[in-house]
Amino acid sequence: MSTVSERNQDRTRRRVGSAPSPELLAYIAGDPVQDEALLACLRRDVIERPCVFVGAGTCGLGAGAGKTLEAVRAHLAAKGVDADVVEVGCIGLCAVEPMVDVQLPGRTRLSFGEVTSDKVPALLDAVLAGNVPQEGLIGQHRHPTLESWSGVPFLDEHPFFGPQTRWVLVDIGRIDPKSIEEYIARGGYRAFADALRGMTRDDLCATVERSGLRGRGGGGFPTGRKWRFALQQPADQKYLICNADEGDPGAFMDRAVIEGDPHRLLEGMALAAYAIGANKAYVYIRAEYPLAIERLNQAIAQAKAYGLLGRNILDSGFDLEIMLKQGAGAFVCGEETALINSVEGKRGMPRPRPPYPAVSGLFGKPTVINNVETLANLPMLVSKGADWFAATGTQTSKGTKVFALSGKVSRTGLVEVAMGTPIRQIVLDIGGGIPNGKAFKAVQIGGPSGGCIPTQHLGILIDYESLKTVGAMMGSGGLVVMDEDTCMVDVAKFFMDFIQRESCGKCIPCREGTRRMLEILQRITQGYRTEKGPAALERFKGVMNLERLAEVIRDASLCGLGQTAPNPVLSTLRWFRDEYEAHIYERRCPAGVCTELLVYKIDPDKCKGCTLCARQCPSGAIMGAPKSPHYIVPEKCVACGSCVAACRFNAITVE
Repeated sequence: MSTVSERNQDRTRRRVGSAPSPELLAYIAGDPVQDEALLACLRRDVIERPCVFVGAGTCGLGAGAGKTLEAVRAHLAAKGVDADVVEVGCIGLCAVEPMVDVQLPGRTRLSFGEVTSDKVPALLDAVLAGNVPQEGLIGQHRHPTLESWSGVPFLDEHPFFGPQTRWVLVDIGRIDPKSIEEYIARGGYRAFADALRGMTRDDLCATVERSGLRGRGGGGFPTGRKWRFALQQPADQKYLICNADEGDPGAFMDRAVIEGDPHRLLEGMALAAYAIGANKAYVYIRAEYPLAIERLNQAIAQAKAYGLLGRNILDSGFDLEIMLKQGAGAFVCGEETALINSVEGKRGMPRPRPPYPAVSGLFGKPTVINNVETLANLPMLVSKGADWFAATGTQTSKGTKVFALSGKVSRTGLVEVAMGTPIRQIVLDIGGGIPNGKAFKAVQIGGPSGGCIPTQHLGILIDYESLKTVGAMMGSGGLVVMDEDTCMVDVAKFFMDFIQRESCGKCIPCREGTRRMLEILQRITQGYRTEKGPAALERFKGVMNLERLAEVIRDASLCGLGQTAPNPVLSTLRWFRDEYEAHIYERRCPAGVCTELLVYKIDPDKCKGCTLCARQCPSGAIMGAPKSPHYIVPEKCVACGSCVAACRFNAITVE
């Protein structure tokens, strides 16, 4: 519709967030909506007053969106402007947070980036007057019926958004995550209602099997096959668990999905629970995600009010209760059986398998565990069909994959691309390449269980099998870009330190093996000044056994996390062996990161003999008379860098 009456508009505003709408309940059930104006208002196809959207996800709030939100409300009140202010999730372009969108009646929605609180008045005054300021302009949303702004590019033409295929992230940053009505108006919960009304559990499992959807949380096990295992188990009680315990460094996909579109996750959970015959489900989420927890609690309460959770859902005879279980952020609880132990109130430690959770899981009952992204794919998959889903991707990896793009890249944020997309396109095109003219060195994919992909393999495709050929894995979706200033030995040491601290300690290969690997890496990055007695011999002996030790850990560890723990070391050894050799034989860090291996020298032509460096040196390693060139005694230097900071003449070089 192109217009809407004031009566319908006011009625819609009263209804949102209050009692369930009879029209929307009928719409979910498949009946045509008599009041088209209602859907138009909820989708914001038609508005009668300006609407300002502020990206208030965790990443936006961290960039100052809270102050921006306050400034927006204060300015509108001061000007006496009657406008709606909506807090939305992160649309994905985290590099330009805080983000603000403005929509005027009859016009498409404009997006602006880096809108700090001081920029709000000028921005709002310009747009409300019908002008489009160029500062911070990202683009306009495309809409089939609203009038576009002349000369303003569309968001789907932006280099960050253009190459993406957004299924899971399609509505994040666009809709109000606190409104179930807005989700329903965009087709939400229709797939669940259709499944309850027209599909058996076996039909639903078969649909997901044919689609080729694989688990997005790690190894990529076929989702439909896992469901069928659980469906075939005779039991009086079955469980579904959503794994939202996002423990990988640099990963924030699950958090963003829950904060920006929580009902998509709930609908996916409802579909999965119905498919396996579970009437109880848990969301295992880390307690460090307070906003995501708040959004989920709101969404669950709204779904219950609409009869989409609880007893006899939509008169189908199907019952479902969804509960939240907060975790303490233990990395090991990302492993299925450790997560189950934690939900049961036990220490998060893996169990031997078999039996697998689909046979004997939570409280000894058949249990399916899927992660957030896997479940968030289901509403669109079920709605559009298995063939539609399988048409995107590669032969063995179907659909899309969400990545958290971070590190030394120009445009950081959430990226969703079709399976089969080259890594090069994500890093160089979507991410905008390496800033400050630096050269690309590697991209770390898959978190602590993954590996590093070097320059020569940037063309490799996003595919479960392809990534394994270069010593990496899909994992949950962390994608950390590294430039020429990154030391790959230091990267391996960082991940090994993380894994060693997060090891549950149950099995010796992981508990002790990772400790030994970390010690070897620490010795490699230590300077000769700290070596005493047989330390040098121990260092060489450790290096000789590094790969063999990694193989033992991989083969003998109890769970998947322990088995993949050596991957960061093995992949960096495979592709960056020359950096290891420089550390070991030359006692030199080519990237200049490992401080104990740095060599400080004073250029006598630049040194003025001011003695500032000597006075700042904590070890007395700098010698020389006043007003004469100084020099550094290598044996005494502790490589602290104090001399560099003190020197006013740039006379000290670091090699």
